[in-house]
Amino acid sequence: MSGHNKWSKIKNKKAATDAVKSKVFSKHSALIAMESRKANGDVNSPGLAAVIERAKKDSMPKENIDRAVAKGAGTGGTALEEIMYEGYGPGGVAMLIQVVTDNNNRTAAEIRHTFSKSGYELGTPGSAAWAFTKTNDGFVPNMPMELDDDTGEKLADFLEKLEDNDDVTNVYTAADSPEE
Repeated sequence: MSGHNKWSKIKNKKAATDAVKSKVFSKHSALIAMESRKANGDVNSPGLAAVIERAKKDSMPKENIDRAVAKGAGTGGTALEEIMYEGYGPGGVAMLIQVVTDNNNRTAAEIRHTFSKSGYELGTPGSAAWAFTKTNDGFVPNMPMELDDDTGEKLADFLEKLEDNDDVTNVYTAADSPEE
């Protein structure tokens, strides 16, 4: 029984790292499938190539990438759509939550539940978008807000809860803090 405890520790550590990888790979798969649908499966299109390159940087296996491209290019299968949710988090920080989902109703309910469980409100379209400017890299705040340490920690915790949802691909905040 001397090696039992060591194997148990290794097994638990591997399970934790595999869970993190799985979450990252599933987000990449959704983005690749959506871009593949837009590009009709043409891997040479700039949008699809950029998403594939990001997935490769995170060590996503080629088979998973090919499967996601095929899923997006196929006429059958589920239709993925990109949706932007808006709301206000800790300290009144404006937030944009970008999701890729195959079921808008389920995702909307999950995002709304995350907001209400934390005591915040999910806004209506346009309620927080005014605080951001769209760039090639995403969204940047027009007037970044300074946050105190306590509010910054609450924001970091809330962002972690949002990103635990598999459909969430990006969260943009109007906070001027390293937790963005």
